[in-house]
Amino acid sequence: MALIGYARVSTKEQNLDLQLHALKKAGCDIIYKDFGVSATALHRPQFERVLDILKADDVLVMWKMDRAFRSVKHALDILELFDMRGIKMRSLTEHIETSSAIGRCLYILSNSFAQLEIDLNAERTTDGMTIAKEKGVHVGRPRKLLPAMSSFIRYVLAWQPDITHRQIAAHFGISTRTLSRELNAQADPVLEYAQ
Repeated sequence: MALIGYARVSTKEQNLDLQLHALKKAGCDIIYKDFGVSATALHRPQFERVLDILKADDVLVMWKMDRAFRSVKHALDILELFDMRGIKMRSLTEHIETSSAIGRCLYILSNSFAQLEIDLNAERTTDGMTIAKEKGVHVGRPRKLLPAMSSFIRYVLAWQPDITHRQIAAHFGISTRTLSRELNAQADPVLEYAQ
């Protein structure tokens, strides 16, 4: 029986110190680490390696279950795979081990609540973006041109028809498509009055 650890962080700026300390303290023989891998990523190179090397009676140890699983379905699929192969799991922070019926039940419930938290966060984010849009707040990537600059460019185009969109876009270091999108984003009352 081997204790195999797994740790993951979502961005390269985060560090694994807390997870690694806990896994070493738990007695893990080997620890596999994924850096900069999103919680929803389908491909987790080191987690996939762990799945390949685990054998009967081994225990996969993780600091917290959300480090390993991207959804409830994924967690249940892995539990089923491990049951067939005689592999157990242990989560250090949730104090869950799948070696007993109660442990497997807690494993399923905990992953269900984790999924609920992800879904609620997504709903809150969507609701917040909708409210922001209704208030006229720009949502998404920052605009390439400030609204005042867009107004100025529209004014120049109205009075200097020989200047092309390509020339203006090159001057500002943006594509002509971005320029058109920015110019069409809002009407300019000053320009409309001038025409």
